[in-house]
Amino acid sequence: MVVAALAREAGFSINALTIDYNQRHRRELDAARNIAGLLGAERHVILPLDLRQFGGSALTDDIAVPKDGVGSEIPVTYVPARNLVFLSLTLAWAEALQARDIFIGVNALDYSGYPDCRPEFIAAFAETARLATKAGAEGNAFAIHAPLQYLGKAEIAREAHRLGLDPALSWSCYDPQPGGLACGLCDSCRLRREGLAKAGLQDTTRYAAV
Repeated sequence: MVVAALAREAGFSINALTIDYNQRHRRELDAARNIAGLLGAERHVILPLDLRQFGGSALTDDIAVPKDGVGSEIPVTYVPARNLVFLSLTLAWAEALQARDIFIGVNALDYSGYPDCRPEFIAAFAETARLATKAGAEGNAFAIHAPLQYLGKAEIAREAHRLGLDPALSWSCYDPQPGGLACGLCDSCRLRREGLAKAGLQDTTRYAAV
């Protein structure tokens, strides 16, 4: 949400891609639709890709979502190569649109240690995009923008506030509860709550566990 708003602020038109990878947190698909409409996306594609066929993650398999706090190791909520898969699909659509700028909301500071959020990965993918596409072969390189890369969650929350965005419009909980509530205890909820608290902003997200 924040990245799309930053792109719009910088003068880009928005084509939004959401991957429906059959994750357990389906609630985020509804949030994506609302955000795309709010930010005036020219087109919003929800692309089905059933990663439950592979499993290997608490988000795509019958594995419990951890609720005991953010640890120091890569958690079971890591979806194998997810950002690589997502960026590859985004690259394909960007080339079809003749667009050369791709925005992604990865963050390498306040996060769960996922390897596909690291700056090294983003830089390597930009080179892969150049080598793998007709556009790149013809000298039309792609720019991979990751404006949240080096921001903490509190800084991201402040950007949302500056841009006039209600954080509750977005969804990050790994284990949604009945009644449309975020669980309040998974890594993503904990990082979200901590970031908003550090930013001194009201958290309008509705949590099951307060």
